[in-house]
Amino acid sequence: MGIPTIRMKLKIKRAYEKPEGDDGIRILVDRLWPRGLTKEKAHIDIWLKEIAPSTSLRKWFGHDPANWDEFRERYNLELKNNPEQIIALEEQLKNNPVTLLYGAKDEKHNEAIVLKEFFKNKLNL
Repeated sequence: MGIPTIRMKLKIKRAYEKPEGDDGIRILVDRLWPRGLTKEKAHIDIWLKEIAPSTSLRKWFGHDPANWDEFRERYNLELKNNPEQIIALEEQLKNNPVTLLYGAKDEKHNEAIVLKEFFKNKLNL
């Protein structure tokens, strides 16, 4: 019954963007804190660094769009093997609007996009 509302409650944006009233719980999904961003300006409620891609996967990807498809596959596999972090994020989604925050400059090739797709597929949205 609550599943259709989850679709509308999950969005993504760069951590550097100003917070908006409809952001809900702002969750940083990067393993590293975004460069030059203070905690005061970030308005981050939760930092789920363990849900981020592993350090080795992040370095391999290097934000190279040519590696995007394989990165998505590898990261999805990591997510499937990380149930504690998935449950933590699902718990937030049950009761709150959630905005996944990332630091990358590339708005089309980053882990927040993969996470959003993962949850859309998991919840059959």
